[in-house]
Amino acid sequence: MAKHFQGNDIRNIFSRNLKLFRTRKKLSQFALSNLAGLAHNFVNDIENRKKWVSPDTIAKLSMVLDVEPYQLFMANPLDGKHTKRLHVYLDELNDRFAEAVGEIKTACLLPGDKDP
Repeated sequence: MAKHFQGNDIRNIFSRNLKLFRTRKKLSQFALSNLAGLAHNFVNDIENRKKWVSPDTIAKLSMVLDVEPYQLFMANPLDGKHTKRLHVYLDELNDRFAEAVGEIKTACLLPGDKDP
């Protein structure tokens, strides 16, 4: 069963993850602000839960931190190594699914039938 989060829980998770990913990239708050095009004290305010973020700000921060936006909201975020493994697994799964669909289409189509 899914855990129920309050708004403050989400703010705490986001703030913690922002700091986690920022420090993994070895960026200061000031450097992250500059790279993301934000006011110099804004990252500090976010990490200290004084300010909240817009979708545009989430996009800017995730781009600079080289993470997917959803990772900033994960209660237990994946590290970079696990994220890459997950993407490789999902790509392989997608390829296998496409192959299986192709095989089913081939097996089910009668000679002369066109693929819809």
